[in-house]
This record gives sequence, structure tokens and C-alpha cells, in this order.
Amino acid sequence: MNITIHPEVKNAFPDLEVLTRQINGVKVERRNASLEKFREELVEEVKGRYSLETLGSLPTFKAYRAFFWKIGIDPTKNRPAAEALIRRILRGNPPPTINTLVDAYNLASIKTEIALAAFDVDGLKGSLTMRFASQGEEFLGIGMSKPLSLRGGEIVISDSEKLVAIYPYRDAENTKVTEGTGDVLILVCGVPGIPREKLDYAGRVAVEYVVRFCGGRLEE
Repeated sequence: MNITIHPEVKNAFPDLEVLTRQINGVKVERRNASLEKFREELVEEVKGRYSLETLGSLPTFKAYRAFFWKIGIDPTKNRPAAEALIRRILRGNPPPTINTLVDAYNLASIKTEIALAAFDVDGLKGSLTMRFASQGEEFLGIGMSKPLSLRGGEIVISDSEKLVAIYPYRDAENTKVTEGTGDVLILVCGVPGIPREKLDYAGRVAVEYVVRFCGGRLEE
């Protein structure tokens, strides 16, 4: 399943790219011992590779922060996903544990510095479009008790019926990955200033980690 970028978004951000990778036949579990061991190894790698003092100056995170400011999100309050995960580790807290598939792509995000999202394919209807939101559109994010009424102008991703994400930092409740998910769509979230090669690498790592810990096969 591909995603179409609306011309209005493309005109505003001509260098914005987003990639999709669909993995079918996954088996999502609550926990997995080999994944937990791998998480511990990656945590130690992060501690040796980064520091809190210099994290914000890294080119990838600077690109995400600049994009957040342009779309009206304060990146000091809503951190870009990979940066938030790495900061969490550097402050002595392990990455969150949700389920094996979400945990796997979170680890891929940490490894590659690229924001990733995932959707249960069964919850998607029709094709996906990245566009600007209209004022008053409602979005129910993961963990939210009631829908958020959008001000208009946010970059969102919709299928033929509903919003499935506010790009690139919040996904919808009704397409989240659960232990009942069989087919999953991974979104590699690029922003201007991040080269295509880095997004391709993040896509490969995400597929590698998901298949390693959840099985399944990449849809070509």
C-alpha cells in the first residue's frame, strides 16, 4: 500500500518524502525474550553513542525540529519520535514496552534516528493520502479518551474514511497495532533535510527487526 502526497503539501514542502513497507502474516505477542535481550543491547549502544548535551545538534534531529516548528508543533514539548526515545534512554529509562511489533519498530527508530509509524492494515480503508487537515476534523489518537478537534492546517494522513495519523508524531486509535494484527503497514516518516538514502535504510532496518521478532514477509 502506497501513500499519495497532496499537491498542496508537496508545494509547501517539496523535499518531503514518506515511504511505506507492508509486512504480511506477522505474529504479534505481548513479550518476547529475544527481543528484550536485543533491547538491552541497543540501550547500551545508545548510551555509548549519544549524550543529552549534543543530541539536539545532530543533523537528523535538527531537520525534524525545523519541520515541527514550520507545522506549528513545539519540538521542545512534543519531541520527534526517535529523539524522544533516545532521550528517554539517556535519562536512565528503558524504551516503552507495548507489544513485540511496536517494540521492534521503536528499536528500529532508535537505531536509525528516523520516525516510524505502523498501522494495522485491516483497519485501513482504501488508499492513503497525506494532506492538510480541515478545521474541525476530528482525530482520536492512541490512548485518547475523546477525539481532538483539529484547528486546520495540520499535516494528516487519511484513508478513504478517516484520519489515521497526525504527521509525523501521532497515530490513530482505530488503526493501532495489537496482538490481533496480521498485516502491518510501516510508515517511514521523512521531513525536508533528511536524504532518501537514510529513509531507505530506516525502512530496511524496520522490516528486519519486525520480521526477526514477529515473523511475516515483506510485500514487494
